Amino acid sequence: MSQSVCLPVRIYMEDTDAGGIVYYVNYLKFMERARSEWLRSLGLDQQSLLDAGTQLVVYRLSCHYAKPARLDDALDVTAKVVSIGRCRMTFEQHVWREKERLCAATVEIACLSAQHLRPMAWPSALKSVI
Repeated sequence: MSQSVCLPVRIYMEDTDAGGIVYYVNYLKFMERARSEWLRSLGLDQQSLLDAGTQLVVYRLSCHYAKPARLDDALDVTAKVVSIGRCRMTFEQHVWREKERLCAATVEIACLSAQHLRPMAWPSALKSVI
């Protein structure tokens, strides 16, 4: 199975809520970026897939928030493929502050026809590298 990626993220004021901790939905944004960087590491990107008629969407997500991140924290966001089906792929993702896991998620991605928004098999450009 293909490699995993690790994306460094710095926490800015815009990432925090009124209590000074990272707003929960921002972890999901960081994870989305890590999956996009995983795709880039394979020589592909979201726009080229869209141009070819393929759209990748989150189908299912399970997330556990263990500890908060705060302003100026340096985090590492990982994405690793753990299973691949005909038109779905499952990622295991984590957000780390040094060796401390702050958040863990399982994210299932579906491959859709961009025109019809219906499930489709992985296109050959993507299938050949995963």
